[in-house]
Amino acid sequence: MDHERMTRERGSTALEMAIIAPALIALLLMVVGLGRVALARSALDAAARDAARQASLARDPTTARSAAVTSARAALAREGLACAPSVTVDTAGLSAPLGRPASVIARVSCEVNLADLGLPGIPGTKNITSSFTSPIDPYRARGDQP
Repeated sequence: MDHERMTRERGSTALEMAIIAPALIALLLMVVGLGRVALARSALDAAARDAARQASLARDPTTARSAAVTSARAALAREGLACAPSVTVDTAGLSAPLGRPASVIARVSCEVNLADLGLPGIPGTKNITSSFTSPIDPYRARGDQP
């Protein structure tokens, strides 16, 4: 009897694997894609934080923007995220009078590549943006002030 039962069930494991394997592979690729997005978001958070901090240390808007872009690119390289970031800096706080609280806001955007995962319904790239606000020392000279 046992031999007869095994003969009837022969190939059922292969059939089960043929049905389950694509779903498992798709699930694995989804996890890889979500991990990629999470790591990119973390790297962009670090880049935005560093950019805002460097911009808040500058005394004029031009220097602030330059320092922010340099800092954001360095942070993304350090985090291992290969993308061409878009960095914008709101430097309106640098023109605030001395003694008044002010801040600088840095926004960093980047497109993360997901095309190599090849999953239907998943876009080829995902644009991720992060921003950070850094306070400016209210008693530090700014712009054209002494």
